[in-house]
Amino acid sequence: MSNREQNERNSPNLTGSDPEKAYLVGADVRSARPLLRVEDSLDELALLAQTAGIEIVGRATQHVRQIDPATYIGSGKVAAIHEAVTELGADMIIFDDELSPRHQRELEKIFGEDVKVIDRSALILDIFAQHARTREGALQVELAQYEYRLPRLTRQWTHLARQAGGGAGRGGTGGVGLRGPGETQLEVDRRDIGRRISRLKQELEAVRAHRSRHRAQRSRQGVPIVALVGYTNAGKSTLLNRMTGADVYAADQLFATLDPTTRRLELPTGKHVLLSDTVGFIQKLPTTLIAAFRATLEEVAEADMLIHVVDIAHPMAAQQIETVEDTLAEIDVPRIPRILALNKIDLLTGALEIPRGQDAYAASVPLSARTGEGLETLTAEIARVLQQSLVEIRVTLPHSRGDLVAMIHDQGVVSEETHTGDGVALHAHVPARLASMLAYANDEPPAERQDEAS
Repeated sequence: MSNREQNERNSPNLTGSDPEKAYLVGADVRSARPLLRVEDSLDELALLAQTAGIEIVGRATQHVRQIDPATYIGSGKVAAIHEAVTELGADMIIFDDELSPRHQRELEKIFGEDVKVIDRSALILDIFAQHARTREGALQVELAQYEYRLPRLTRQWTHLARQAGGGAGRGGTGGVGLRGPGETQLEVDRRDIGRRISRLKQELEAVRAHRSRHRAQRSRQGVPIVALVGYTNAGKSTLLNRMTGADVYAADQLFATLDPTTRRLELPTGKHVLLSDTVGFIQKLPTTLIAAFRATLEEVAEADMLIHVVDIAHPMAAQQIETVEDTLAEIDVPRIPRILALNKIDLLTGALEIPRGQDAYAASVPLSARTGEGLETLTAEIARVLQQSLVEIRVTLPHSRGDLVAMIHDQGVVSEETHTGDGVALHAHVPARLASMLAYANDEPPAERQDEAS
């Protein structure tokens, strides 16, 4: 097998003119407690495959006591799948759960060189690679792919250093890997990937630092940040476009957009907030992907409020809500105010059923981002919840800090304002981030703060 063929067999063909044919495999482990039944999870896997341009020709499930340490599913089931794959002409098998390196190696031996064996994680990573449109997104996906592939290297993966060539593409290392005394090509490849991972982490750390400085500048302006979160394809980008007039790409497919977008949203109170769209979540999201997107997901952790967008017309809406909340907990998002936006009510065929657990949210708003129904209510609820979360302050600012006085009027509610010889004394309720900034307003000269803000 050539180097190129070995590389291609480990990734689905996302852009080829002839779609690959895939056979889906899921295991229902008796001791596990998944959010979705194995059949429903395979339905979602089929949607992922279709997003990648792959044709589904069949599927199989197996109920097992525990995962087989060698072949993931039982040897008898493997033989049955092998026979079905041959009959159906499938050239790819996609497992619904992440395969261990040993599972991958053993299954590839059984199914042979003409059939690719991948898992849900590899499929999601390739979809992300296709949809990343910014440099940051591309770096994040590339890092996740390398960290996923590193423990799965075999002797057949001898193309990595040579394919890098003279540094072409983001993965290039500037030259061919050279073996030292006694080194195998596999060891060279592992070291080469290790260097690439280190370089990508350094580049992403620089991106993270830039994003952190950008957030600090927004924080100094005192403008509340509202982040849209939700399961993939719940309608976050459509909602952002409808509410702010943005032109973010939105499509009826999984992971249509990856890169965060922030737009200004005017509230009925005359105030404004920054509304930020974020990457969608999904069950069994690869841990390497969550780690790689840490800088992006920090936008969620630093927000003043979350709007959890739910596709309420989806039959698994309750399970999708739980998946999103579990992921938010995994990335340590604090318990900031949250609104549950029950999207796509225009697609409901029956009565609206609000999922259990809505008491954890400050409000639940049925709406349709597509038609605009319910958006005025959502905007009003954002204003109401933000006002409830305002912090009471009593502060005296020097006359030279008219910028801060204006900021308090713009972002907060002023109960009393008195001009004295010492400055401007205010009693007001303001967002928590503005209150924190005002606590240090008199600790440094105005000129120095102005330089910092610039």
